[in-house]
Amino acid sequence: MSATGTQATDGGGSPSVVIIGTGFGGLGMGYELKRAGIESFTILEKASDVGGVWRENTYPGAACDVPSHLYSFSFEPHYPWSCRYGKQAEILDYLRHVARKYDLQRHIRFGCEVTAAEYDEARGLWRIRLRSGETLEANILVSAVGQLHQPQLPLLKGLENFRGPAFHSARWDHGFDFRNKRVAVIGTGPSAVQLVPELAKEVAQLDLYQRTPGWCVPKLDRPYGRWERKLLDRVPLLHDLDRTRIFWTFEFLNSALIGKAVRGALAKAALRLSSAVLMRLQVRDRALRTKLTPDYPMGCKRTLLSNDWLRTLALPRVEVVTGGIAEVTADGILGEDGRLRPADAIVYGTGFASTEFLGSIEVKGRGGRSLRQSWAGGAEAYMGMAVHGFPNLFVVYGPNTNLGAGSIIYMLERQARYIAKAAALLRDRRLQSLEASAQAQSEYVEMLQRRSSQTVFEAGCHSWYLTADGRNTNNWIGYMVEYSRLARQPNLAHYHQVPAADASAPLARAA
Repeated sequence: MSATGTQATDGGGSPSVVIIGTGFGGLGMGYELKRAGIESFTILEKASDVGGVWRENTYPGAACDVPSHLYSFSFEPHYPWSCRYGKQAEILDYLRHVARKYDLQRHIRFGCEVTAAEYDEARGLWRIRLRSGETLEANILVSAVGQLHQPQLPLLKGLENFRGPAFHSARWDHGFDFRNKRVAVIGTGPSAVQLVPELAKEVAQLDLYQRTPGWCVPKLDRPYGRWERKLLDRVPLLHDLDRTRIFWTFEFLNSALIGKAVRGALAKAALRLSSAVLMRLQVRDRALRTKLTPDYPMGCKRTLLSNDWLRTLALPRVEVVTGGIAEVTADGILGEDGRLRPADAIVYGTGFASTEFLGSIEVKGRGGRSLRQSWAGGAEAYMGMAVHGFPNLFVVYGPNTNLGAGSIIYMLERQARYIAKAAALLRDRRLQSLEASAQAQSEYVEMLQRRSSQTVFEAGCHSWYLTADGRNTNNWIGYMVEYSRLARQPNLAHYHQVPAADASAPLARAA
């Protein structure tokens, strides 16, 4: 492959596609392109292995909070999971398995970090620039970098003065020995819920700095018995039935989030009861229970699933600090209560800059329009995938496609199929480009915001679902099956179509 302006043709007439990222979104996109008969695609990966967040997050206790029978591709569902909920290493192995089995490895270029992309309107091509200086060209650009890839670091006074190691959960320091150390953990999100119980087994003292507590419900996790594993492997129908059961259970729980009356009330009651029982059984101290009880509706922030979180916070060697942080010193953290708590290490369980989407990549569309500027007031996209002013740019796991309850893999597959169908339309109708119309995008976003205001996501709490001004740019506002219906087929009436300049010429192919 040459270093600049790379493109190739084989006369097949399929559009070339460049995909960014090899997590579930990127690999699923590759599979769907193959299924549509499009082999002219390249998947760019900045690291040396597939996996996305499951490659990056290697902290102790890292696991999924969606049962594995649903947190897997529908085209590769019968995987021999060891537990009901997949652990990080096992999920990463699953993604490697998918890349090998479906011949996706040969399409991947590792060590290729995308820094910028610009649309050449005259030629109908995206120019994609890599950190190495190399430039690629493709008809279609698909971002599969996801929402949870840029660690969110807290802005704390004096942080640069701390003499010990300080790192984010997604950048875990495996060389640090936590045994008998005093450790400060900042943040109480899903990552902290998993790593704190593991750290508490080793440290002498753990100080957890909590801004707001989260609702916690039991995680019904356990290893599969040997006989269960054999039965599931020999009778795949049982696996499929369990997958269906899990899916509809999540759809029922979604009722509690999106404002459905009767079903919503039942789902809320079930969740509140399970949370209350767990709290009562695991936290005996009344003052601590008060600290750990949220003052916002369940679902406003991501609900926590754990059997060990609350029990761990009740241990004598764990202190939950709620008064805020005044500053970080060389040897510890000074709280707003005036107390200096020594620390040998600081761990940030503060989540990700989820509302920035492609913030690390400078994307310029038609007429030099900047995607960063277009999204300055909050990211938005038609169907969460296509953006007006950016022809042939599609986003997997884009704005308003995350879920408060359910499997994001289900959503990613629907998006990948939709985008593959759009690519096939370019091929079959000899189009140079498809671009979401301003009206279609505006009407879609207006519908999202109107319905979002009726959901629990905008019930007044601060969460990673919302921008700084309280706008929901991350979560889908309905049932998963509703999104599936909407994303079944691209509606060409909602797109501006540009015919290929020379209908007899093959489209550019990815090298």
